[in-house]
Amino acid sequence: MLAILGFAMVCTFMFLIMTNRLTPLIALMVIPVIFAIIGGFTTDIGEMALAGVKELAPTGVMLMFAILYFGIMIDAGLFDPVVGKILKIVKGDPLKITIGTAILVLTISLDGDGTTTYMITLSAMLPLYKKLNMSTMMLACIAIMGSGVMNLTPWGGPTARAMSALNLDASQVFTPLIPAMVGGAIWVIFTAYLFGKKERQRLGVIDLKDISSVQVAFAEQAAAVEQPSYKRPKLLYVNLGLTILLMVGLISGIMPLQILFMIAFAIAIMINYPNLETQKERITAHAGNVLAVVSLVFAAGIFTGILSGTKMVDAMGNSLVSLIPDALGSYMSVITAITSMPFTFFMSNDAYYYGILPIIAQAAATYGIDAAEIARASLIGQPVHLLSPLVASTYLLVGMAKVDLGEFQRYTLKWTIGTSMVMLLVAIITGVITL
Repeated sequence: MLAILGFAMVCTFMFLIMTNRLTPLIALMVIPVIFAIIGGFTTDIGEMALAGVKELAPTGVMLMFAILYFGIMIDAGLFDPVVGKILKIVKGDPLKITIGTAILVLTISLDGDGTTTYMITLSAMLPLYKKLNMSTMMLACIAIMGSGVMNLTPWGGPTARAMSALNLDASQVFTPLIPAMVGGAIWVIFTAYLFGKKERQRLGVIDLKDISSVQVAFAEQAAAVEQPSYKRPKLLYVNLGLTILLMVGLISGIMPLQILFMIAFAIAIMINYPNLETQKERITAHAGNVLAVVSLVFAAGIFTGILSGTKMVDAMGNSLVSLIPDALGSYMSVITAITSMPFTFFMSNDAYYYGILPIIAQAAATYGIDAAEIARASLIGQPVHLLSPLVASTYLLVGMAKVDLGEFQRYTLKWTIGTSMVMLLVAIITGVITL
């Protein structure tokens, strides 16, 4: 009954937001409460919801100060030269722009953090898409696809969870998957090519002679900057150095991400805007973005808290595992790869890798399948996972791109499934996942 209740809750939630009957913010809070009451957990709702909010609180803090930090960098004009150089290369060609977007995303997301990937990519590319009247939905789709592939780095999160859950190391899990990741990256670039070709047919190649006008659009669209006095061109290299130090800190893990962004934001705003009134103005300018994203994160905490606290997520996982017939046991690796897409879409990575994956690995062991192979297979669904309403960084992406979450999921799902299937095919060809 818990499994049925859990699936019904998730399906109801997805239906309501994808059909625009409720906003994600409201649905994340209301739907789990209703289903918890139906399941007889009325007295525990508050405790479970609060536990979920507490669990996501560090993520909310990180997103808050990440938005503020990159907002200050955008205000100061750190990314303006990037836009100018991109314009000189692409010369108003939508095909070159989409391919350039894919390469940019795949490069930036090497740090394994979706938040910084989306912030930097959209800060650099969104004004260009706006200027050329290109589809921002395509921009968001390319961004999340590239991040889904590169998120498999050992420091990205899911791979670390899979390794720790099954007591494996990177040489057993990550290294063999590198060819599959290359295949996934090629698919992302190919998808960007298809998008660009479609946009080129619709818009043609636009002659952009006035780069400064795009830089103005960049300031207006990406940073909500209305006054050129907020630019700090003389501090370009100072801001670049600070951002590089931040990226090094993020990759090296010198301290928690939340603290890194808090310290970096404090330094950035003091350097660029020493005047207290100007600091308040800049923070106020980005308050809307902060509220929109962080409120969704805390609302998602209620959803995940109730889903976990009621044990619905455990029942859902066990019921799906039990559906695999014994006759298909020898294909457990491929089944794991395919089912990892819906599994990680409907539940958090923590719930899947620490709760479900050990069960799958134990069942696969009876058929002589190595735990490392199951771990590799479990990572194939990550490109689809990022579309889940339980992923905080996705709200940042759709918020910056100003696209509707439900519409974005409908548009992007088939492309992310394609990424996972290409990665699975390459993994089978290379023998890291066996049939």
